[in-house]
Amino acid sequence: MLINVIRLLFTIVSAGAIAAFVSTPSLPPLFETHRFPTFVVLMLLTQSVIFIDVLIPRKRIEVISAVYFGLLIGFLLSYLTYQALQPVVTDQFKGVTLLLTNLVFPYLCVTMLLQTKDKFRFIIPYIEFAKEVRGGRPYVLDTSSIIDGRIADVIETKIIDSPLIVPSFVLHELQDIADSNDKLRRNRGRRGLDVLSRLQSNPHIEVKLHEVKQDEAKGMTVDQRLVELAKKLGGCVVTNDFNLNKVASVQGVDVINLNDLANSLKPRYLPGERLTIKIIKPGEAPGQGVGYLDDGTMVVCEDGHSMIGKEADVVVKSVLQSSAGRMIFGRLPTAADR
Repeated sequence: MLINVIRLLFTIVSAGAIAAFVSTPSLPPLFETHRFPTFVVLMLLTQSVIFIDVLIPRKRIEVISAVYFGLLIGFLLSYLTYQALQPVVTDQFKGVTLLLTNLVFPYLCVTMLLQTKDKFRFIIPYIEFAKEVRGGRPYVLDTSSIIDGRIADVIETKIIDSPLIVPSFVLHELQDIADSNDKLRRNRGRRGLDVLSRLQSNPHIEVKLHEVKQDEAKGMTVDQRLVELAKKLGGCVVTNDFNLNKVASVQGVDVINLNDLANSLKPRYLPGERLTIKIIKPGEAPGQGVGYLDDGTMVVCEDGHSMIGKEADVVVKSVLQSSAGRMIFGRLPTAADR
């Protein structure tokens, strides 16, 4: 809205300034005899700026800074070079020398800064605008973390104030999953869309939908796109996908693994402690029974096959923790445990 108001004011000011210009009595003869066409042509030239502005809605401050400082440094080098060559350049070549330096140096400086804008740090605007987000690093969400839903619970604790980035290809993947013919897959996709809506309605966090053009990620998998986007934004990936965790870590991108986060906050089960679970199925080894805690942690109980379908007290023997999740190994209590 503010941009449209500024554009309207620019049009009004331009029309007034051009009208005042063509109304002056001391115009050149060509303009004086064609005052109205002159007004129309000048208005078209000024309004073409608005057209270009609308045509390029997404502008990057680092690109603008590179062009601006490239031109500034280029013309400065051109002037200094021309002054240095004046004693050795004859009068008939001075014009050509000035023309060449004014063309070559700005071009070289602009292209050099555009190609090195991410590494060129001693120019002040690059220090300020090297990353798109100033302050907290953005968190790039993948599909699994959104479907998992725990990220919404973490946000509600208000311990995270950095913006959340949802790439467009992740949103498209969620929509494809929600439209799947498989009922289980469809439910997971709809759950992910519900979690995303819940995040967007949370007033304590900023959720941005980041548009990624198809040609920018042509031939790349979703995981590779996430890693490249996190590199570009200077953020980290939020996931519970073990493979994506490894791929991002290898490429030097920080990862927040929701399983690791949950493991770090869960109470520690020590050997000898007792749990009460319902054993629901046999385990892989003979005689084993498997049950689950309320948070989904798998509990493997030795000699628990006979208790399938029943609740049983289980004595913890050991706990296996990894980025893929947590498993608890236990046994049924004996007389010595009572």
